Amino acid sequence: MTEVGEDVMPKDAKIVKELLKSMGVDDYEPRVVNQFLELWYRYVVDVLSDSQVYAEHAGKSVIDSDDVKLAIQSKVNFSFSQPPPREVLLELARSRNKVPLPKSIAGPGIPLPPEQDTLINPNYQLAIPKRHNMQLPEETEEDEETADVNSNPNPNNPQDRRNLAQGAQRVSFPLGAKQSR
Repeated sequence: MTEVGEDVMPKDAKIVKELLKSMGVDDYEPRVVNQFLELWYRYVVDVLSDSQVYAEHAGKSVIDSDDVKLAIQSKVNFSFSQPPPREVLLELARSRNKVPLPKSIAGPGIPLPPEQDTLINPNYQLAIPKRHNMQLPEETEEDEETADVNSNPNPNNPQDRRNLAQGAQRVSFPLGAKQSR
């Protein structure tokens, strides 16, 4: 079954289509052929440019097969990394597998991190002002007015914040904690 326009298709495009077909790729977008052609042309130009450089370095005026082979080999070595030999991988696996996995200390269910590393830990603090049981000298009316103002410290007031910070005890506890009876 030939597609419309296949008879006017360039020879290289036909070769790419045959390669895709031989690899079992039957369904692809038409622009895939053009992308492969662009990649193919760019690769050939790079290899021939490198071959020209190698030929000039060797003092030759014409590129020969040795220059092309060298250019291809350098491109393969530069572009693709070879995996380590099988023996090296096996030895590495043996040495790594000698160390046993840690024993699971988790009980049934989903293992969770320690409580101090979870988001259910207390994330707030209460500042409880310390009470002073000292006898203060007798208060005057002015002192009573200022005492009423100072009895309810305002956290937005910098002076009250300093007073709270100096004489406050900070307490934190988790929400929803079970209370012991």
